[in-house]
Amino acid sequence: MAISYRKLWIQLIDRNMNKTELREVSGITTNALAALGKDERVTTDVLNKICLALKCDVGDIMEILPDEEYKKRHERGKKLNPVRKRGE
Repeated sequence: MAISYRKLWIQLIDRNMNKTELREVSGITTNALAALGKDERVTTDVLNKICLALKCDVGDIMEILPDEEYKKRHERGKKLNPVRKRGE
């Protein structure tokens, strides 16, 4: 399984908002924003701040993709990072 924040970037486009504006209105750090841009894991606190700022649900800003979809997007050069189970 892999996490993608592609939906977040679509939300920003739909709202004519850039990443800096998202950071400012949500109060997330530049490090958290960078992690989102690389489809890396972020804390639920970061996701909550974004959802509160955008008045949306977590499902509106991220998705968990099955391995097949992950592989398909990865082959096209899209960066996705696998969700690892605890202890891996």
